[in-house]
Amino acid sequence: MATAFLKTPLGKAQIEGDQNGITSVSLIGGNQNLIADHPEVLEDAIYQLQEYFNGSRKQFDLPLNPRGTEFQKKVWEELSRIPYGKTISYMDLSKKLGDPKAIRAAAAANGKNPIWVIIPCHRVIGSNGDLVGYAGGLDRKKWLLNHESPSKQQSLFPD
Repeated sequence: MATAFLKTPLGKAQIEGDQNGITSVSLIGGNQNLIADHPEVLEDAIYQLQEYFNGSRKQFDLPLNPRGTEFQKKVWEELSRIPYGKTISYMDLSKKLGDPKAIRAAAAANGKNPIWVIIPCHRVIGSNGDLVGYAGGLDRKKWLLNHESPSKQQSLFPD
């Protein structure tokens, strides 16, 4: 399993994967060095994440290989279908999975998403439009949704 680190606007990300695909992208703390040379198998993931954060990529094209139960993988696959700049509710997600009663299970699987940003769990919101349930913190969820918004919030105090 290869590992690389990437500095993002939201913190340091750790990317793991092999020839079968990306298995994990997560935010980490600590003092891991950002190494200029990345494992070749992760170079495309690093490049695409950099493009996403600089605003030039709206869709990822990477082989993914997340580890989880069959139900979790089904949820993560459905999350990957949410378009850039769009959101759905947890209820919408459970309906897309074919079982509106599975809302809590779908929310739990969403919370266990091992591939941050690439599988866009941040695009799932509460039925009333509230930002709820984000493992990375609601401030990061808000940042990601604003980053993807077609109409960015303007600052009253430009730099």
